[in-house]
Amino acid sequence: MQEVDIIISGGRVLTSDKKDSIIHTGSIAIDGDTIVGIGRSKEIETRFSGRRTIDAHDCLVMPGLINSHTHAAMTCFRGLADDMELMDWLNNYIFPAEARNVDPELACWGSMLACAEMIKSGTTTFCDMYLFEDETAQVAHQAGMRCLLGEGLFDFPSPNAKTPKEGLAYTRMLIEKWADDPLVNIMVEPHSLYTCSPQLIKDAKALANQYNVPFATHFLENKMEAKQLKEKFGKRATAFLRDIGCLDERFFAFHGVCMDEEDIKIFADHGCKVVHNPESNMKLASGVAPISSMLEHGITVGLGTDGCASNNNLDMFGEMGTAAKLEKTEMLDPTVMSAKTVTRMATRNGARVLGMGDITGSLKTGMKADIIIIDLNKPHLTPMYDEYSHIVYAAGGSDVETVIINGRIVMENRRLLTINEDEAMERVRKIAERIKGSLET
Repeated sequence: MQEVDIIISGGRVLTSDKKDSIIHTGSIAIDGDTIVGIGRSKEIETRFSGRRTIDAHDCLVMPGLINSHTHAAMTCFRGLADDMELMDWLNNYIFPAEARNVDPELACWGSMLACAEMIKSGTTTFCDMYLFEDETAQVAHQAGMRCLLGEGLFDFPSPNAKTPKEGLAYTRMLIEKWADDPLVNIMVEPHSLYTCSPQLIKDAKALANQYNVPFATHFLENKMEAKQLKEKFGKRATAFLRDIGCLDERFFAFHGVCMDEEDIKIFADHGCKVVHNPESNMKLASGVAPISSMLEHGITVGLGTDGCASNNNLDMFGEMGTAAKLEKTEMLDPTVMSAKTVTRMATRNGARVLGMGDITGSLKTGMKADIIIIDLNKPHLTPMYDEYSHIVYAAGGSDVETVIINGRIVMENRRLLTINEDEAMERVRKIAERIKGSLET
């Protein structure tokens, strides 16, 4: 019998593998950072003995959720400017507030609070774009979260880079500094086509190619942006990116609300991917992304919350429910965007979007142990006829009891083990006072 670090015993194990297998009364053996055995409890417990056993009876065990688009440190701006149109919100509120307040301290504590919120709602991997991302990387490493991070690149000065050249140099530093970290991964992220010149987009793509890392940007988020970009480039934005060599299997777009059939076909032909952000799109009245068409064309679609200034939370369970119901309403078809489809977007397909499909997003032997355990012994989760239905339509982030990332228990019985959440909340409250004062003056 092989001795391993952890055995999760007796739960309903939703694997999110290619067959969407569910193991009733299943167990998982974890040694180090890796799943070394998964199957029926009787089988696993005759092969393995655990130094630590977690009793998962009356629990659902599943892959940790993957938040494929957020701006972690923007927890500091949660609720700052609501009920506004995208460009008004960005240009007249968010960008000015950031210019006056974003610094390494805000990036650190805002990211710490975000990691606490994400872990407590079942997210084990997140993809981030913001400023001072080295601070976010250090926080994620300390918290034990898996992540893919990129410094937001702009044509105009940001709080962390006076010029595009400085932004690219900072990104290069991040790539080289975190190259061998088991949890922190770096990508190249120009903010958008409307805040970046064609030359910056080309230079950013060249940097991504040099290091063979992912490349992503906000893309066609609303009709006004689509119109502005067509006037700017003299062609559709997707054709512009194709013509300058940006579209490939390492490219993914955030939002994609205004992609039409031709855009979708170009993405599909080049192996590009999309991250759907339904709650942010709804709150900013940007529109509804054509997700059903993307899926029909074979595009891999992940799911993200966007930042706390435009959502206003990081709960991926809520995002799954919204994604499913919004698409049904938009298409007037209750059969589209099934619970199983949405769960894939938040797990296995999210991992594929981020280039991590071979290490996380599903539970099988050889994968990293990124696992969440949901307590089913609750009124709103009783009875259970279908696990996927419960995940998308009934469960919430607060139902997650235990979180394991890379084989390490980071939350147990709702208690965070790697983050002092009280300190993070207090620090962000003080930063919020400074933000409020800066806007009043």
